[in-house]
Amino acid sequence: MADLVPADDRGFTLGDGLFETVLAVDGDMPRLAAHLARMAAGCAILGLPAPNARAIREAALQALGAASLMAGRAAVRLTYTAGSGGRGLDRPAALAPRLVATAAPSPKPLAPARLAVASIRRNDRSPASRLKTLAYLDNVLAREEARAAGADEAILLNTLDEVACAGAANLFWIEGKAMVTPALACGVLGGIMRASVLAAAPALDIEVVEVRAGLDRLLAADAVLLSNSLIGLRPVASIDGRAYDPWPKLAVIEASSFAVEL
Repeated sequence: MADLVPADDRGFTLGDGLFETVLAVDGDMPRLAAHLARMAAGCAILGLPAPNARAIREAALQALGAASLMAGRAAVRLTYTAGSGGRGLDRPAALAPRLVATAAPSPKPLAPARLAVASIRRNDRSPASRLKTLAYLDNVLAREEARAAGADEAILLNTLDEVACAGAANLFWIEGKAMVTPALACGVLGGIMRASVLAAAPALDIEVVEVRAGLDRLLAADAVLLSNSLIGLRPVASIDGRAYDPWPKLAVIEASSFAVEL
């Protein structure tokens, strides 16, 4: 764990790195291995050495302790940068990645979310759209646009006007008896909770379909859900003022998804 990030850190200057946000409950992080596997896969794509799993676990626990969050729900942010050095865009010949772990309270949202479709597009042609990189400015701007419209969260379409994701969550929607979610090729991050839902659904006799779909298909849904590691599955109340009903199976699949071993 690093207490001070120098001014020449490539994560600070260029967004060169990755991060994970891990749910901790009473000091336990049951999905940590899945988050570290995703980070390692992202490192392989970015050309970074994979982080040491034991060092990350120790740093996460230290962060929880330092924030007095060993009880209750907390979000542990793991930031892994390419380290210092290099001129301009070029990395130094010898990389020395830097890890920073922090923790903050993370109460589960109780109210359904209100969504607004953002004007910003997800770049589905970029490999970064499927990684949790430090370059999240599009997501920040989309969220700000949604908040200005009176919503809680943004929906991002991709460059082909296909539904991609929310600002900080994956999307699911209900069509009759089927759950539908955008395919990763739409420029979608492979969320940990998303993967859990996909793994849990068959045992509950719920069909989950990955699609490339336009906004009209989403708007015509019976119900809409957000998913990420911190919120689990959160119902959506409205999209640009269009109201949606609750999904009766939400609690069942959410509980089953958290029980799945990834």
